[in-house]
Amino acid sequence: MTAARDGADRWVDILPADPRRWLLEQPEPAGRWIALTALLGRPDDDPEAAAARAAVLADPGTRSLIDRVPEWGAPLALPGHDSAVFAPNLLGLLADMGIRAGDDPRIDATLDAMLAGRTADGAFATFATSRVTPEGAWSALLCDTHAIVEVLMRFGRGDDPRVARAIARMVDGIVETTSGQAWPCVPWAGFRGPGRRGERCPQVTLEALRVFSLVDEAHRPPAIDAVARDALAPWRERGTAQPYMFGHGYRFKTVKWPSFWYDVLRTLETLARYPSAWRGESARDEDRRAVAEQVACLVAYNVDPDGTVTPRSCMRGFEAHSFGQKRRPSAFATARVAAVVRAFGSLADEVRAVDVATLDSSKGGTGTPRPPRG
Repeated sequence: MTAARDGADRWVDILPADPRRWLLEQPEPAGRWIALTALLGRPDDDPEAAAARAAVLADPGTRSLIDRVPEWGAPLALPGHDSAVFAPNLLGLLADMGIRAGDDPRIDATLDAMLAGRTADGAFATFATSRVTPEGAWSALLCDTHAIVEVLMRFGRGDDPRVARAIARMVDGIVETTSGQAWPCVPWAGFRGPGRRGERCPQVTLEALRVFSLVDEAHRPPAIDAVARDALAPWRERGTAQPYMFGHGYRFKTVKWPSFWYDVLRTLETLARYPSAWRGESARDEDRRAVAEQVACLVAYNVDPDGTVTPRSCMRGFEAHSFGQKRRPSAFATARVAAVVRAFGSLADEVRAVDVATLDSSKGGTGTPRPPRG
């Protein structure tokens, strides 16, 4: 690594090499747009940033992703909420690439349908088939409602009163779990998700934290900073306990692209929005340490010696995209990882001091980084 830097570029010291020049030279428009806005801090009206976003809109790869967004409200065979057939996942990916409301009428139509698709008590829901309801039914597990609210917020629908009511329900859903304040897995219509009674659900907790990061600070629940701090508890406790079906071993540390579920990238991306949880006078040493360890793992398990990211795990069906193949570096993946690392530049010294080979993994697991490309 390079010698320590001063100021805003401290984050580069966390990486093996600075990827910014490489990113700006790549033909993939989404990677360039993220690099310009998230890494170089260019505003939306900057000519280069505007040109990069226009290129994202015109890119055939972007159009193919929009084509894949399913009709909301039609019966959906949903294999899981981490699936690419779950529209909030695809819309979130498109938002990560710079797509916004008004960019495509099909997206706007989907958002309208999401606003209308609610249960009798007003919860946003997914119309899906299952072994219990083969003909289809509206489901409002928290991994439905939280994900839908986040997408509606990201695409500018936060002023809708139906979204406001959903957010109020989310405030009421914070409970004291076995590892701090969080959202648990709440059964719906006889179906229960994977969480044990009394445990946090790491996924829906991250989703809710992401939603509240989009809410004006004055209107966030008083407990939200505590929830963000407590979100680090499963990582700290990983050597002795493991939330059911949510480990912290190799699969948590190695990003599966595109990232739709609970992993080190989404965890850090969320916690970056709550800096009081890991820096400043209110941050506890154990929380700073937990964040530094996760940043070190994000780099060790995903970043190559030249500072780029070649995907090591990919979801099927995205082979035409740079993040859907394992043969060469992905500009999109590199930019996403670098943007997360940048948020934790103030912890550069702590991150550099972490030896990931000595870290405990989830109970019963190990989790050793795969040798990097090259």
